[in-house]
Amino acid sequence: MVLTDDELKYIDEVLGRKPNELELGMMDVMFSEHCSYKSSKPILRNFPTEGPDVILGPGDDAGIVSLTDDYALAIGMESHNHPSAVEPYGGAGTGIGGIVRDIISMGARPVVLLDALRFGHMSDQRSKYIFDYVVKGISDYGNRIGVPTVGGEIEFDDNFQYNPMVNVVCAGLVKKDEIVYGSAPVVGDVFLLMGGTTGRDGIHGVTFASEELTSKSEIEDRPAVQVADPFTKKRVMEATYELLDTLDIHGVKDLGGGGLTCCLSEMADKGGNGSLIDLNKIPLREENMTPYEIMLSESQERMVFAISPDDVEKAFEICEKHDLSHAVIGTIIDKREFIIKDGDEEICHAPNILFTEAPIIEREAKEPEKVIEDVTLKDVNPQEALLSLIASENITSKEWVYSQYDHEVQLRTIVKPGDDAAVIKVDSDTSFTIGTDCNSTHVLLNPYDGAAAAVLESINNSISMGGRPLALVDCLNFGNPEKSEVFWQFKEAVRGMSDVANKFEVPFISGNVSFYNETEGVTVNPSPIVGTVGKLNNNYIKTMTFKNKGDLVLIIGNTYSELDGSQYYKTVQDIVQGYPPKIRIDENYETSMMIKDLIKEYNDDITAVHDISKGGLLVALSLMSIKSGMGVNIDLKDIPCGEELSLTDKLFSETNGRFIVTVKEDKLDDMKLLLEGNVPFAVIGTVSDDGFVVKDNDEIININVDELVKANTTTIETHMA
Repeated sequence: MVLTDDELKYIDEVLGRKPNELELGMMDVMFSEHCSYKSSKPILRNFPTEGPDVILGPGDDAGIVSLTDDYALAIGMESHNHPSAVEPYGGAGTGIGGIVRDIISMGARPVVLLDALRFGHMSDQRSKYIFDYVVKGISDYGNRIGVPTVGGEIEFDDNFQYNPMVNVVCAGLVKKDEIVYGSAPVVGDVFLLMGGTTGRDGIHGVTFASEELTSKSEIEDRPAVQVADPFTKKRVMEATYELLDTLDIHGVKDLGGGGLTCCLSEMADKGGNGSLIDLNKIPLREENMTPYEIMLSESQERMVFAISPDDVEKAFEICEKHDLSHAVIGTIIDKREFIIKDGDEEICHAPNILFTEAPIIEREAKEPEKVIEDVTLKDVNPQEALLSLIASENITSKEWVYSQYDHEVQLRTIVKPGDDAAVIKVDSDTSFTIGTDCNSTHVLLNPYDGAAAAVLESINNSISMGGRPLALVDCLNFGNPEKSEVFWQFKEAVRGMSDVANKFEVPFISGNVSFYNETEGVTVNPSPIVGTVGKLNNNYIKTMTFKNKGDLVLIIGNTYSELDGSQYYKTVQDIVQGYPPKIRIDENYETSMMIKDLIKEYNDDITAVHDISKGGLLVALSLMSIKSGMGVNIDLKDIPCGEELSLTDKLFSETNGRFIVTVKEDKLDDMKLLLEGNVPFAVIGTVSDDGFVVKDNDEIININVDELVKANTTTIETHMA
């Protein structure tokens, strides 16, 4: 139980009596962090949530943003961290199942999945096992329901050894006149429960997600993990669409965290009404289930519809056609109360507020003491450092992962996994970009700059593909909020994210908070994962691959001496401390807008675009070479800088907001008219047939592209062989 003494007192006062066992269990679920957001709500109000393209912001199962005159995109992001730590295959699979249902419940057809993952190092056998089976769980579920997994990102760090992060994004297309919402607005309507039956799996799943893990969790908490069923999900999807197409559905909501308790109380309350539920009408999978088990079960693949009693017969016919369990389990009433009957006995009768509005907790936030030790840097040959970096777990190719995903099903994927973002076709004129980003090490070292940079990079990745960023989603993964230093991390991260979102006028339309990511004192690196949706014209799509020998290579944006928290320091020097790259919000904004304007103005003359992130300039250039099979000749002597730089700074600094752009040689003079006087830039080289050559006056790197490819594409394969 997660209810505090103060919350128990509050419940007694509102109810005017002591709650019975069932009511107490239901309120315990709804007062959990996972359902109530009682610690995070005051902080999340800092996010911008409105904009000209926003149809629906936070508060429903998914956010919705306009794409074309006819179509909108529903998008949501969820975590399934604790379940994946305990049972990685099923935990990851049910994470996919839950976020897909969120999109379906808006009336949308899912068209993409993404996964943002964090694990311990692959040298640890348990971490490798979790990594392997999380990927299998995502792959099997997504592939079986026919939704492509098109992107995401992965980090490995000691702090995730006992607490993996499994964050999933789903987006779906919906016609604007067919959007439905998760409410029950019509008194006299009935609740239709459809899909899988209710069993004993997943009971107290949300309270399990609102507590720290222990060394015994893998055994003791396994019953709290739901059982995935992608085959039933496929039937639920098709039945849902037929119900929506055939009947006048007044509201839809999926059963995720909190099960029937959460779904029914939230639907009724959002409609300004209450609910009267007949417990005996709920289809059960197991015998002798108690009311407590029935109302708290989080069995998967269940949906609830608010429909007119006149439509019940037709609804039943559709459910039977798809061989799905179905029943009318209750009625929408005009009092904002949650009433449950077991036969003639009333076993729950409480105001909605005790399920939908847990009291806010004002947490203490305290900045931790920062310790920076004196260290001695090793002398490292730049070429050896490059090979070490591109082979490191956090930069190596993730093809081993995404090759297991069907990313081409539905035939919409124009730019596949491995670029700055995926590009998904909407119609002959329009596509959308989608991707996720976060450098957890940077957030650990400075939550404000690190989290702000996650938003900036996610927006820049959309811009790099030729997109106009429309909306943001997030999944905020932190430790125990009862610890003042953890809550300070959370507050600072949200502040940084809000500042960048406001500057770029890109709102957050959906998201999730996952606290208590700790195991016996080991706290995960704070990981606010950010996803961006961008709209783009199909004639303006860009990629990071080099295209033509002789194209000029430009770097746009200043470089600063910012190696703290870099992959170079982490991988080559074995140092993680200090202050990560700063957000220079005005400078970053001007650079990003320049890239957007360049693509718009000189579309056909810009042959590749890539933002610079982990590993710095040298790694960014090498990944462009690896992806294209072409080389470069680079000279760093004129690189634009905001301060004096060492060679190591030039090569490996992870300064935010920089881009590499390749252009046709004869168009440079025209582009200079737009660039000069507006942003710092320099021509630093040319694209070649082969050979990766870098000079800083003298030659410092000369390596064959095939060697880069070999170094970058074998790390995970070797570990997982």
